[in-house]
Amino acid sequence: MKSSIGFAVFLSFLTGAGLGSACAQELHSRWDELVASDWPKAMDRSNRTCILPIGILEKHGPHAPIGADLIQVREWAARATKQEYAVVFPDYFYGQINEARHQPGTFALPERIVWDLLESTCDEIGRNGFQRIVIVNGHGGNPQLIRYFIQTRLEKKRNYAVYFFEPSSDSAYNHRLAALHRSDPAGDQHAGERETSSLLYLRPDLVKMDSAGNESGANQKRLNIPNVYTAIWWYADFPNHYAGEGAKATRELGQLVTEHIVSQLITALRAIKADNKTLELQSEFFDRVKEH
Repeated sequence: MKSSIGFAVFLSFLTGAGLGSACAQELHSRWDELVASDWPKAMDRSNRTCILPIGILEKHGPHAPIGADLIQVREWAARATKQEYAVVFPDYFYGQINEARHQPGTFALPERIVWDLLESTCDEIGRNGFQRIVIVNGHGGNPQLIRYFIQTRLEKKRNYAVYFFEPSSDSAYNHRLAALHRSDPAGDQHAGERETSSLLYLRPDLVKMDSAGNESGANQKRLNIPNVYTAIWWYADFPNHYAGEGAKATRELGQLVTEHIVSQLITALRAIKADNKTLELQSEFFDRVKEH
């Protein structure tokens, strides 16, 4: 009896040691979870590619978490890098969100700090050896900022290139999306059916569906100046910082949206990791600028 117990303990020890060894050999994708000795390995496996997932902290209707954008973009990156390895920068929530400053929980920094922080972050990622920085955005108020920021990378020569991942759709996906959609797609925007569905799929524990109808997400249409853009347009239309019908969200729709975006991100990562042309063309461009 004693010998069988001893053998079981010994077998348990061997199994545990094996598991521990397997865990120790795992190469994490998150920057903050890597150990320094694994840095060269992460550089090699990622082909010097780093994902910068950008979210924001803002109200998402009366029912969804303030960090909804950050949660989604973090999950997209985590799921994509399980199939196509890249290093993922830790949570970054310093974007453009002035239009939500009247709502609790909004974290809006001065415009100069937002810009300088993004630039310094990319420069520091580059200093750590990355040549390809992939911005994955989860906030609807960021694209204009990101596109202009990327264009200004041509101001001076840098040892890295910045890419902006922008998922698209095809007819097959649109057909499946329409079949699952229960609200008017034209009005489904911030914290509406689609975004709430994604959160029901990713973090259902953070969504309070019984509160989704407590405020209106309808367009108030309080300002109409044809062919003119003004900073107050979003507040004029959606003063509750809620656009759509979150109460109609479903986990099934969220799974469809998430898997579509993650699949496209995997494809983009593979192309970016194999891309040497962008860096080559940047170098050629700056050589010609110098000659000129």
